[in-house]
Amino acid sequence: MLKIYLIRHGQDHDNAQKILNGRRNTLLTVKGIQQAKEIAKKIKNSKIHFEYVYSSPLRRGYKTAEIITNILHIKKPKILRTLIERDFGIMTGKPQKMIKKLCSPDILKTNKICYFLNPKGAETFPALIKRSKIILSLLKNKHKDGNILLVTHGDIGKMIYATYYHLNWREVLKMFHFDNTELLELSRTSSSKNTHVFKTK
Repeated sequence: MLKIYLIRHGQDHDNAQKILNGRRNTLLTVKGIQQAKEIAKKIKNSKIHFEYVYSSPLRRGYKTAEIITNILHIKKPKILRTLIERDFGIMTGKPQKMIKKLCSPDILKTNKICYFLNPKGAETFPALIKRSKIILSLLKNKHKDGNILLVTHGDIGKMIYATYYHLNWREVLKMFHFDNTELLELSRTSSSKNTHVFKTK
């Protein structure tokens, strides 16, 4: 049986400053590096073994993946370009607090995040679902069993989750916050309600 583990990168400088990063290629903060080390140690202690690790091409994703593979003493991560974060379009680099002002009424508010749905130049969530289907199809064709780890980002990560469990993307946006270095397990033995392996404190 194939188990797909999904992790969001550690905190980067845009996260720390509450800037919408999208595909801005920012580095991990000191806290982000520590988060990656801590999740790697939790994985090691839990005796979860990964046959392959795939990473987003963005530096915050790849550095997180690299720290994890180094601590676990496994093969270096392979870049999978389709794991890149959603293109935020004109919202790239804008402060998070500007979402409501710039994107209303085309937004979806949750307890922690206000999601913009369709600003100029941005990927829509239905487009992310299509990309997620491509990612999962590729992985399932290439790997019939074992454990693989995907190191990715918030929006595309949640849409991979939604696609795997055949859930409505709007409902998934409201279900949980995919925080830095949270680890999810997507498998036939892990229901959509019990997918969190490790949550960020």
